[in-house]
Amino acid sequence: MSQRPVVKPLVRRWPTLILMTLLGIGLAVLYLNLATPRYSAHADVLVSPPAAKSTDAVSERTLESYAHVLGGRSVATRVIEDLGLPGSTRSVDQQLSARVLDGTSVLRVSADSSNREQAAELSQSAAEAFVAWLGAQDTDLSSAVVTEAVAPTDPSSPARTPWLVAGGLLGLLAGLLVAAARNAADRSIHSPAELEEASGAPVLGAIAYDRAAVQTPLITSLGTHHPRFEAVRILRTNLQFLDIDRDNKVITITSSLAGEGKSTTACNLAIALAQAGSQVALVEGDLRRPRVSEYLGIEKSVGLTTVLVGRVSLDAALQQAATPGLDVLASGSLPPNPSEILQTNAMRSLVSELRHRYDIVLIDAPPLLPVTDASLLASISDGAILVVRHGETGLEEVRTATARLSSVGARLLGTVLSMSPVKELSRYGYGYGYGYGPEYFEKATTGRKRRRG
Repeated sequence: MSQRPVVKPLVRRWPTLILMTLLGIGLAVLYLNLATPRYSAHADVLVSPPAAKSTDAVSERTLESYAHVLGGRSVATRVIEDLGLPGSTRSVDQQLSARVLDGTSVLRVSADSSNREQAAELSQSAAEAFVAWLGAQDTDLSSAVVTEAVAPTDPSSPARTPWLVAGGLLGLLAGLLVAAARNAADRSIHSPAELEEASGAPVLGAIAYDRAAVQTPLITSLGTHHPRFEAVRILRTNLQFLDIDRDNKVITITSSLAGEGKSTTACNLAIALAQAGSQVALVEGDLRRPRVSEYLGIEKSVGLTTVLVGRVSLDAALQQAATPGLDVLASGSLPPNPSEILQTNAMRSLVSELRHRYDIVLIDAPPLLPVTDASLLASISDGAILVVRHGETGLEEVRTATARLSSVGARLLGTVLSMSPVKELSRYGYGYGYGYGPEYFEKATTGRKRRRG
């Protein structure tokens, strides 16, 4: 079994990725708005040798030791006295730091505070305190404040840009993890290739998702170049290349579960076949939730069940649809025991009679997994077509449905991927008048024959 792709499913989750990225940025903005801003100011002190030795440089070790003093407790004590601060020496000492500017004899003292003015006062007072301290030492070195502290306009922390970038990246990472987890849990069909692998049958066509399909389910209400119309024509054409050595006149159309579009597919395929000149019979074999008569606008009180129990003849029950060449056998009254009725000899005789009268017979059956009706109908047909809803029907459900058909000796002729996003159809060569050509189905059919042999 081939592994499912990783990147494309993640790309399909782009709304999740964008949402989580924006959420990460939003949390970063919230933190920046709630966090107390800190301000940093600095003053520079130049340490010079005596005038007689002006050509000599102050040693790096000496400057490092002075930097330690400048940022230390002795200077902090003087700052507290100078500014009259209520804090302890330790608290002021933690706000001060000093370093030697590279390649110079300049010491830079920096002060950090939540108040911008206090940050400037602390660093300026520390610089002046160091100058006074050095002047009181037994040394021939001198010092002077060469750059006075200025109150900063912008906070030094938290830095907005790094926080926003970090928030966005963490949000994106979280989005990727969420998307990967959803993909790992998602075992539904997302491509014709996955459907073919799960079912072991060729994909006869794919029908694009159309919001208007609820109000206009039939292709007769669409323009001839509408994507759904084109998709049904492709399905009609591809039926010709299924086991061309066998006569597939009676076909059951079913699905794994309800709501996958099997009844709409059955109606539209019957219409397309009739428009191509075939004499078509469409049987409403779903005796639990019939929809064909509703879509085609015909009377459903007389039909399949009334013929099977002998109340009316087949000729009296068949109704001509609006499309010339298409006759419909509605469900009739819904029985309490559909499975028992569908496996009677009367049902087999009815299918045999329709086979002789029409070029092709389509049976709209219930879903395979909830009830046994579809398996029974498929077993007395030449084969079945499985309609699978994109992004909803699971891989295991397709495999189980296929196994159900195989268990009763029914042939799965092919599958139809319904309600597919238009972009997906374009990526795989479906929709808008394009699809797998006849050579694909001849090759696929030949390959399965070889494997069976």
